[in-house]
Amino acid sequence: MDVDGPLSPWAAPDDAKPSGFVEHRFRLPGWSRRRPLRMWLNPALGPALLELAAQAGLELVWATNWEHRANTMMGPAIGLPVLPVIEFPAGLQPLPGRRFTWKYGPVARYAAGRPLAWLDDDFDVYPTAREEFLDRRRAASVPTELVGVNPRIGITDDHLASVAGWAQSL
Repeated sequence: MDVDGPLSPWAAPDDAKPSGFVEHRFRLPGWSRRRPLRMWLNPALGPALLELAAQAGLELVWATNWEHRANTMMGPAIGLPVLPVIEFPAGLQPLPGRRFTWKYGPVARYAAGRPLAWLDDDFDVYPTAREEFLDRRRAASVPTELVGVNPRIGITDDHLASVAGWAQSL
Protein backbone atom coordinates (compact mmCIF):
# COMPACT_ATOMS: atom_id res chain seq x y z
CA MET A 1 0.00 0.00 0.00
CA ASP A 2 0.96 3.58 -0.57
CA VAL A 3 1.03 6.33 2.08
CA ASP A 4 0.36 9.64 0.34
CA GLY A 5 -3.25 9.49 -0.81
CA PRO A 6 -4.43 6.15 0.64
CA LEU A 7 -3.27 6.60 4.25
CA SER A 8 -2.84 10.38 4.21
CA PRO A 9 -5.44 12.17 2.06
CA TRP A 10 -3.08 14.92 0.92
CA ALA A 11 -5.52 16.36 -1.64
CA ALA A 12 -8.33 17.03 0.85
CA PRO A 13 -8.83 20.70 1.66
CA ASP A 14 -7.51 21.63 5.11
CA ASP A 15 -11.02 22.55 6.25
CA ALA A 16 -12.56 19.29 4.99
CA LYS A 17 -10.37 16.41 6.13
CA PRO A 18 -12.22 13.07 6.05
CA SER A 19 -13.82 11.89 9.27
CA GLY A 20 -11.51 10.06 11.67
CA PHE A 21 -8.27 11.55 10.34
CA VAL A 22 -5.95 13.18 12.87
CA GLU A 23 -3.18 15.66 12.18
CA HIS A 24 0.38 14.45 12.74
CA ARG A 25 3.56 16.48 12.41
CA PHE A 26 6.76 14.76 11.39
CA ARG A 27 10.28 16.17 11.42
CA LEU A 28 12.29 14.75 8.56
CA PRO A 29 16.08 14.73 8.31
CA GLY A 30 17.06 17.01 5.45
CA TRP A 31 13.58 18.53 5.22
CA SER A 32 14.19 21.95 3.72
CA ARG A 33 11.38 23.65 5.61
CA ARG A 34 11.77 24.70 9.21
CA ARG A 35 8.25 23.56 10.05
CA PRO A 36 7.46 19.88 10.46
CA LEU A 37 5.65 18.04 7.69
CA ARG A 38 1.93 17.91 8.41
CA MET A 39 0.02 14.73 7.52
CA TRP A 40 -3.47 13.48 8.25
CA LEU A 41 -3.73 9.82 9.33
CA ASN A 42 -6.66 7.77 10.58
CA PRO A 43 -5.72 5.68 13.66
CA ALA A 44 -8.58 3.26 12.88
CA LEU A 45 -6.96 2.24 9.58
CA GLY A 46 -4.08 0.33 11.19
CA PRO A 47 -6.31 -2.12 13.08
CA ALA A 48 -8.68 -2.37 10.09
CA LEU A 49 -5.80 -3.25 7.75
CA LEU A 50 -4.42 -5.80 10.22
CA GLU A 51 -7.85 -7.40 10.57
CA LEU A 52 -8.28 -7.52 6.79
CA ALA A 53 -4.85 -9.13 6.37
CA ALA A 54 -5.54 -11.72 9.08
CA GLN A 55 -9.00 -12.64 7.80
CA ALA A 56 -8.02 -12.73 4.12
CA GLY A 57 -4.58 -14.30 4.59
CA LEU A 58 -2.81 -11.28 3.11
CA GLU A 59 0.61 -9.78 3.81
CA LEU A 60 0.69 -6.02 4.34
CA VAL A 61 3.61 -4.36 2.54
CA TRP A 62 4.66 -0.74 2.08
CA ALA A 63 4.78 0.36 -1.59
CA THR A 64 5.61 4.01 -1.02
CA ASN A 65 8.38 6.49 -1.67
CA TRP A 66 8.55 6.77 2.13
CA GLU A 67 10.06 3.27 2.03
CA HIS A 68 11.47 2.34 5.50
CA ARG A 69 10.39 5.66 7.02
CA ALA A 70 6.79 4.40 6.72
CA ASN A 71 7.68 1.87 9.44
CA THR A 72 9.10 4.49 11.78
CA MET A 73 6.63 7.31 11.17
CA MET A 74 3.24 6.42 9.68
CA GLY A 75 2.99 2.81 10.88
CA PRO A 76 3.31 3.63 14.59
CA ALA A 77 0.89 6.56 14.19
CA ILE A 78 -1.88 4.20 13.05
CA GLY A 79 -0.93 1.10 15.02
CA LEU A 80 0.83 -0.97 12.37
CA PRO A 81 3.81 -3.17 13.21
CA VAL A 82 6.98 -3.07 11.13
CA LEU A 83 6.01 -4.22 7.63
CA PRO A 84 8.08 -5.37 4.65
CA VAL A 85 9.10 -2.51 2.35
CA ILE A 86 9.36 -2.48 -1.42
CA GLU A 87 12.38 -0.38 -2.29
CA PHE A 88 12.34 1.90 -5.32
CA PRO A 89 15.09 3.42 -7.43
CA ALA A 90 16.21 6.82 -6.13
CA GLY A 91 13.42 9.29 -6.71
CA LEU A 92 11.66 7.06 -9.24
CA GLN A 93 12.91 9.40 -11.93
CA PRO A 94 12.92 8.52 -15.64
CA LEU A 95 16.37 7.59 -16.94
CA PRO A 96 17.63 8.77 -20.35
CA GLY A 97 16.92 6.14 -22.99
CA ARG A 98 14.68 4.09 -20.68
CA ARG A 99 10.93 4.32 -20.40
CA PHE A 100 9.72 5.28 -16.97
CA THR A 101 7.32 2.79 -15.34
CA TRP A 102 6.80 4.30 -11.89
CA LYS A 103 6.42 1.68 -9.12
CA TYR A 104 5.33 -1.19 -11.35
CA GLY A 105 8.74 -2.85 -11.80
CA PRO A 106 9.71 -3.07 -8.12
CA VAL A 107 6.18 -4.17 -7.13
CA ALA A 108 6.15 -6.80 -9.88
CA ARG A 109 9.47 -8.19 -8.65
CA TYR A 110 8.32 -8.25 -5.02
CA ALA A 111 4.98 -9.92 -5.81
CA ALA A 112 6.25 -12.21 -8.57
CA GLY A 113 4.06 -15.28 -8.80
CA ARG A 114 1.85 -14.24 -5.87
CA PRO A 115 -1.62 -12.70 -5.80
CA LEU A 116 -1.50 -8.94 -5.32
CA ALA A 117 -4.04 -6.41 -4.04
CA TRP A 118 -2.50 -2.92 -4.20
CA LEU A 119 -3.96 0.28 -2.72
CA ASP A 120 -2.64 3.48 -4.35
CA ASP A 121 -3.89 6.81 -5.67
CA ASP A 122 -1.63 7.04 -8.73
CA PHE A 123 -2.55 4.11 -11.00
CA ASP A 124 -3.60 6.48 -13.78
CA VAL A 125 -0.34 8.48 -13.84
CA TYR A 126 1.32 6.04 -16.27
CA PRO A 127 -1.57 4.16 -17.94
CA THR A 128 0.61 2.40 -20.52
CA ALA A 129 2.91 1.04 -17.81
CA ARG A 130 -0.14 0.03 -15.74
CA GLU A 131 -1.64 -1.93 -18.62
CA GLU A 132 1.69 -3.64 -19.38
CA PHE A 133 2.01 -4.55 -15.68
CA LEU A 134 -1.52 -6.01 -15.66
CA ASP A 135 -0.98 -7.81 -18.99
CA ARG A 136 2.17 -9.51 -17.64
CA ARG A 137 0.37 -10.54 -14.45
CA ARG A 138 -2.61 -11.90 -16.46
CA ALA A 139 -0.28 -13.79 -18.82
CA ALA A 140 1.31 -15.41 -15.76
CA SER A 141 -2.18 -16.18 -14.36
CA VAL A 142 -1.43 -14.21 -11.19
CA PRO A 143 -4.52 -12.64 -9.59
CA THR A 144 -4.11 -8.87 -9.31
CA GLU A 145 -6.39 -6.20 -7.92
CA LEU A 146 -5.42 -2.53 -8.24
CA VAL A 147 -7.56 -0.53 -5.83
CA GLY A 148 -7.56 3.13 -6.75
CA VAL A 149 -7.93 5.44 -3.76
CA ASN A 150 -9.09 9.04 -4.02
CA PRO A 151 -6.34 11.22 -2.44
CA ARG A 152 -9.03 13.59 -1.12
CA ILE A 153 -10.63 10.80 0.93
CA GLY A 154 -8.07 8.07 1.68
CA ILE A 155 -8.78 4.40 2.29
CA THR A 156 -12.42 3.74 3.16
CA ASP A 157 -14.39 0.75 4.39
CA ASP A 158 -15.46 0.23 0.75
CA HIS A 159 -11.82 -0.19 -0.30
CA LEU A 160 -11.23 -2.71 2.47
CA ALA A 161 -14.42 -4.59 1.54
CA SER A 162 -13.32 -4.65 -2.09
CA VAL A 163 -9.98 -6.23 -1.16
CA ALA A 164 -11.70 -8.71 1.17
CA GLY A 165 -14.13 -9.72 -1.59
CA TRP A 166 -11.29 -10.10 -4.08
CA ALA A 167 -9.30 -12.25 -1.64
CA GLN A 168 -12.31 -14.47 -0.99
CA SER A 169 -12.70 -15.05 -4.72
CA LEU A 170 -9.21 -16.58 -5.01
